[in-house]
Amino acid sequence: MDRNEELFERAQDSIPGGVNSPVRAFRSVGGAPRFIERAKGPYMWDVEGKRFIDYILSWGPMILGHNNEAVIADVEAAAEKGLSFGTATEAEIRIAEEIRKIVPSMEQVRLVSSGTEAGMSAIRLARGYTNRNKIIKFEGCYHGHSDALLVKAGSGLLTFGNPSSSGVPASVTEHTLVLEYNNPQQLEDAFKEFGSDIACVIVEAVAGNMNLVRATPEFIHTMRRLCTEYGALMIVDEVMTGFRVELGGAQAHYGVTPDLTMLGKVIGGGMPVAAFGGRREIMQHVAPVGGVYQAGTLSGNPVAVACGLATLKAIQAPGFYDTLFGQTKKLVDGLTAAAKENNITFCADHVGGMFGLYFLPEIPTGFADVMKSNTEQFNTFFHGMLDRGVYFAPSTFEAGFVSVVHTDEVIAETVNAARDVFAQMK
Repeated sequence: MDRNEELFERAQDSIPGGVNSPVRAFRSVGGAPRFIERAKGPYMWDVEGKRFIDYILSWGPMILGHNNEAVIADVEAAAEKGLSFGTATEAEIRIAEEIRKIVPSMEQVRLVSSGTEAGMSAIRLARGYTNRNKIIKFEGCYHGHSDALLVKAGSGLLTFGNPSSSGVPASVTEHTLVLEYNNPQQLEDAFKEFGSDIACVIVEAVAGNMNLVRATPEFIHTMRRLCTEYGALMIVDEVMTGFRVELGGAQAHYGVTPDLTMLGKVIGGGMPVAAFGGRREIMQHVAPVGGVYQAGTLSGNPVAVACGLATLKAIQAPGFYDTLFGQTKKLVDGLTAAAKENNITFCADHVGGMFGLYFLPEIPTGFADVMKSNTEQFNTFFHGMLDRGVYFAPSTFEAGFVSVVHTDEVIAETVNAARDVFAQMK
């Protein structure tokens, strides 16, 4: 038994399932999770000293790679002044101003500590602003673990969602309508039936929590039109996509202006920072100026904000996105070619610096397509790559991420490992 197995066994005694976030437990792929000790650049090392090329990157925020020297220097400087004050700081203003500059739809910004907080708060604000209760979300999209959003589709998709987690009363999700992703007609039908009662529509414009699934322009722009027509708010969840699929996020990629936006991951640079924001008239309904209450002692934590500010500065360097997107394309193209050489049913896609790997004949367009994935083949591929020092997400339903320091040599090592694994899968 190696140290990873020993630690996992030990962890299960004091931590439910041995992990503090479910996907880390390797339940869908089997085996013991790797306990990571340190990371640098595109690599991380487990407690056994084994090096992995990292394509999780803390689920997206390590867009500069791990332990970027400029980011660490700013974090250390902030930490020397104090870890937390519970009061206002100038750094909070600076990061809010930076976010407004990059994402113009966010005229005002409220900082929180997690994507779940951002989603929960955005929904509450939408309901408070519109004085309506019903919300629309889409099958396969994840917006954090707040009660109203932990839903699965009902007996028919044009029915209200049922709780997908124990501990969530049905009464909490009775106002949540679950529709098919990339189905504009269902949106039309839902607004026709419930339009005057719908507070908001919340969407990942590029989904990352059912693997990577990109929205069609028709789907996104139909959503925008209907929200405007019926007085509902359009909320774009950019927790994963913000600064990942384009500097201005998925909304810039699609040329759409949401009413509210959720951000996380990259704006914290690896530390717990998230935000929600939007039109000034809507944000003025948030306490202390409005009646929608939201608060958090650690919101705008000075050390975390310093990490986020340094990251946001770095990603605006000339040529940054050309490099990031180019390396992601090389990875996707290389893996696709390696699978084809070995006659493996496989395809891949990427939007900016996010990518999806699918053991399917065609790139999926929604949750039902993703559910047809060959999970047995994925699990074989995952463990084969892990054995060869390449760390992909331990689930066929998660997107992957590339950093700007995944060099040609790193990509080539990954593709060569995949070619070897695919050859053994024939």
